[in-house]
Amino acid sequence: MGGPPGPVNPARAANRGSICGVSPVERHDLISPLERALVVVSHPDDAEFGAAATIAGLTSNGVRVDYVVTTDGSKGTEDPAVTPEQLSTTRVAEQRAAADILGVSEIVHLGYPDGYLTPSLDLRRDIVRQIRRFRPELVITQNPQRRLDHNPYIGHPDHLATGEATLSAVYPAARDHLNFPELWTEEKLEPWKVRQVLLTGVEKPNLWVDISETFETGLRAILAHESQVDPDTVGERVRERARLIGEPQGIGLAQAFASILLE
Repeated sequence: MGGPPGPVNPARAANRGSICGVSPVERHDLISPLERALVVVSHPDDAEFGAAATIAGLTSNGVRVDYVVTTDGSKGTEDPAVTPEQLSTTRVAEQRAAADILGVSEIVHLGYPDGYLTPSLDLRRDIVRQIRRFRPELVITQNPQRRLDHNPYIGHPDHLATGEATLSAVYPAARDHLNFPELWTEEKLEPWKVRQVLLTGVEKPNLWVDISETFETGLRAILAHESQVDPDTVGERVRERARLIGEPQGIGLAQAFASILLE
């Protein structure tokens, strides 16, 4: 209720829509030093389509990268003769092959049913467990917001769920011992503070990675997902997207992310 609004604080007005006074469109770089990164995605192939060449760059610079894949990947086919169990087995093997090309260490498959994922407390706890196990400074995950910018990839519901659960796991659950206390008291997993999160598939990125030297490695990893890609067309499509992202930034080929700094 109350009366008319009071005087506007110029500093506060300038920071409206920001976190801790940092504009959401401020350009970021990857944190340094960086020793460990964790990639949390919904399906086998999501990590590669979202960040393969970036991941290749990280591992080539000595960063340990691990994956968490939240679903079993059992729905991604148009072949009526393939059963969900067969497809899941195939895609797990393809994910390992792609990860080996990129130099990724461990892959944790949480096994939630493909297509039905929700950002549940169970999923959040399972991701917190892996964050506390791997203790990454950097987490790469999927955009939790549905895109409404006329992009045909409006957002798979599993991607939205994984992104939301991962952000909720990073903050505050992984860093506070009273969130999921059984992870601390029973599994001896100490709280952990992630320093940076990168979101794939965003409308307004603020971090660009030059992938000119790692593009071909990233493409080979994408091609390892043989059940999901057309090898005759995917290379040209991925290269053109990297070019369109990079050229406005003065970069030959690039991948773009929304970066969140938690320091």
